[in-house]
Amino acid sequence: MHYLPTMIKPERIQTDDGSDTLYLAGISEHYHSTFGAIQESRHVFIESGLKNCPKSTLTIFEVGFGTGLNAYLTLLEALSSKQKINYITVEKYPLDAEIWESLNYPSLISEGSVDLFQAIHRSAWNEKVRINDYLTIMKLSSDIADLDYSKLPAFDLIYFDAFSPDKQPELWAKPILNQIKRHCNQNGIFVTYCAKGEVRRNLVAVGFIVERLPGPPGKREMLRATKRI
Repeated sequence: MHYLPTMIKPERIQTDDGSDTLYLAGISEHYHSTFGAIQESRHVFIESGLKNCPKSTLTIFEVGFGTGLNAYLTLLEALSSKQKINYITVEKYPLDAEIWESLNYPSLISEGSVDLFQAIHRSAWNEKVRINDYLTIMKLSSDIADLDYSKLPAFDLIYFDAFSPDKQPELWAKPILNQIKRHCNQNGIFVTYCAKGEVRRNLVAVGFIVERLPGPPGKREMLRATKRI
């Protein structure tokens, strides 16, 4: 989740796989790995998350819409797998159009489409919008601490893409993780790029079964957690 202490305009930079990320100088934080934005998103959220959810219809909850890269890759995977996805994402500080329009993801992904990337970004906030037969999206412009989970469907898969615990520790603390876990379906999966011991312990404490997995390029490990009870 990209919660900023103040509204800071991010700087676009190129990562090692040629794809863009955004850098916030005010908090010294990147939206994606500098070793490769697309590589990281595919590895953590698609390969380790979505492809481990065999349901034909599922609900994904993303903490941190940010650049829209995770949603975009999810849509492309859904077109391939024919899964139907209800995608819910929360972002306190949505990007201005001039920023997301400059991102180069559609041009680097062979199966990509500028129209689909733009459709995700141009969809209205705080409304459920049908992108195509395989993806509906609801982008919530909100602080996650203020969410009313009772108004949301139960989650099958969580993409936890908040800024690092060093920058936003409250997002990785037990109260928020517990709320998310309680709103998961049985066998719901939680994936994140972060493998810090404190995060792993917090996930275990709220009732997830947690495993360490090999991380994307530039990171040794990542975490995947599953709700069993």
